[in-house]
Amino acid sequence: MFCYFLTLLLLGCGGKTSEKKVSEESKTETEQETISVTNDSKKKILFFGDSLTAGYGLELGEAFPSIIQQKIDSLGLDYQVINAGLSGETTASGKNRLEWVLEEDISIVIIELGANDGLRGVPLHETESNLQAMVDMVQEKLPDAEIVLAGMKIPPNMGPEYTSTFERIFPELAEKENVPLIPFLLENVAGIPDLNQGDGIHPTVEGQKIVAQNVWAVLEPML
Repeated sequence: MFCYFLTLLLLGCGGKTSEKKVSEESKTETEQETISVTNDSKKKILFFGDSLTAGYGLELGEAFPSIIQQKIDSLGLDYQVINAGLSGETTASGKNRLEWVLEEDISIVIIELGANDGLRGVPLHETESNLQAMVDMVQEKLPDAEIVLAGMKIPPNMGPEYTSTFERIFPELAEKENVPLIPFLLENVAGIPDLNQGDGIHPTVEGQKIVAQNVWAVLEPML
């Protein structure tokens, strides 16, 4: 059941047409969110990812980056979250979009991409290369910013070798670049019906809260 539902991530709710519509809406929301914090004096945390970061199927304020913002505010920390999630994003399209959302006053960049690569069977060296390119881009443009990688797992549809190699990309790159790693973004959420929407793969409001905890465990010591 988990494998079947995860495969649906490639299409999203309602098929290709719906996914395109959501992608456009998500992009608009992302642009608005980015613009809304441009003049803020707070240090910024950029969440850069796909539909999981964008909060597919939920209000923007219910996505885990917004929950992280609530935690930050409750602690009186001087950080502003930017949700730059875009439904349907792959590492290739993300690499092309990243420079557009990088701002000089961003202190932390959390990269959450790769799931759609794995479900499409993108050659592993391409996924690895694209993730490396994004890390390099952040390091070059924002040398003082910290980077966090969000690990992802995929079903065994592509075979055990592909699956296991895919999962190793994230910890190996994190170790190579000496950056923090969220071992598995959807830990304690993936495959649990009550924590996912009708498609079985995008977290519900309650699921997003658990995802936020997974992220917070790594992010909090950095603030």
